Amino acid sequence: MKASALISSLLLSNAAFAIDVAHTSTPIIIDGISESAWDQATWQPMPYLMDGTLPNSTKDFKGRYKLLWDENTLYLQADIVDDVLIDTHPNPTDKYWDDDALEVFIDSDASGGNHQFNHTAFAYHIGLDNQAADYGPDKKPHLYNEHLVSRWQRNKSAPYNITWEVAITLYPNDYQEGAQNIPLKLTPKHVIGFMLAYCDNDGSDIREHFMGSHEIQPVNGSLNLGYIDANVFGKITLLPKK
Repeated sequence: MKASALISSLLLSNAAFAIDVAHTSTPIIIDGISESAWDQATWQPMPYLMDGTLPNSTKDFKGRYKLLWDENTLYLQADIVDDVLIDTHPNPTDKYWDDDALEVFIDSDASGGNHQFNHTAFAYHIGLDNQAADYGPDKKPHLYNEHLVSRWQRNKSAPYNITWEVAITLYPNDYQEGAQNIPLKLTPKHVIGFMLAYCDNDGSDIREHFMGSHEIQPVNGSLNLGYIDANVFGKITLLPKK
């Protein structure tokens, strides 16, 4: 498939994934505990297979999420059912995609394009230790913990869901490693490329399931495209302040 035709196909396939994000006048406390501000946000599902195999049951994996925003931050709350938590790589930049991880894809201006080894978009792999990894322009993984704050905890009763909260700071496409990058100020009607996924490992050497927020059209049989191409992301639009 020619590159132009591939991009057109991906854009069309994700045209239906467009959601509005409410503004919060009260900053969210990132502690893995839900608070009243989240009541104005709508749950969105994570039912789509992006790699590996489908989970055996909803006890194996089930996920949903909410979003809010304020001037400085995009807030994410994920509700995750995962009956086995795996984190076997002590180095947070080593094969982090094969441990259980929440993966947040951000394209701050929804411009799309290849971002695998540049920062026109990010694929933040947030591990169970709340550290966030992605590849840099040097084709090596780096930690981007200064871009976000992440905390999670299990609920006290079965099925012991994880409430996972993340506060994300967005940066423009000209983000440079090691520079004094200025974060974006968020405003109403701002359109952001966004996708959410979960890496689920139940005890294998590699993850068994990779589930996400929307359907991706395969390219050469592969659905695992988000860490390379921001054209497969959906779009979110920030609603005006109330």
